[in-house]
Amino acid sequence: MPSMSQGMETGIVVRWLKREGDHVERGEPIAEIETDKATMEMEALVRGTLIEIVRHEGEEVPVGNPIAAIESAS
Repeated sequence: MPSMSQGMETGIVVRWLKREGDHVERGEPIAEIETDKATMEMEALVRGTLIEIVRHEGEEVPVGNPIAAIESAS
């Protein structure tokens, strides 16, 4: 879970915009995250394939914990 606002300690996965096996581009929105202030789109940090969703919709996740795995493409 990336920190999406100053002072954010946890976030809630509201909705996945991509599914396991989907190709993603760097900067492409892959999920909606609810913070203490707003719901925002989380973007992929790398280009590749979303190989595993670790945290599911409705789950609250501490900042710094993984929510998905992307196998990067060269």
